[in-house]
Amino acid sequence: MVENWNSANKDIFYGKAGDLTGDDREHVEVSALALHLVQATIAYLNTHLIQIVLRDPAWRDRLTEEDRRGLSALFWTHLNLYGRLELDMTNHLDLDLDLDD
Repeated sequence: MVENWNSANKDIFYGKAGDLTGDDREHVEVSALALHLVQATIAYLNTHLIQIVLRDPAWRDRLTEEDRRGLSALFWTHLNLYGRLELDMTNHLDLDLDLDD
């Protein structure tokens, strides 16, 4: 799973074939930090989406212990990295951001 996540680096950070290059060390460090921020954001949103699915009683009853052990937030195949993005500000994901749960 981690290898799959690491392979996403070249797709997420697509400039210079996924290599962190720059004129100086500071430029490379900022690029690496930006990549880490994007990865952390993807993992956070994936975790939240998994939690929403697991709150659904139908899915909770359907998944076995083996299925639950196999869950991971380290997936990225659902991302639209290079395609066209149409932003509709009247529609949104219901992320149920009630943090009191």
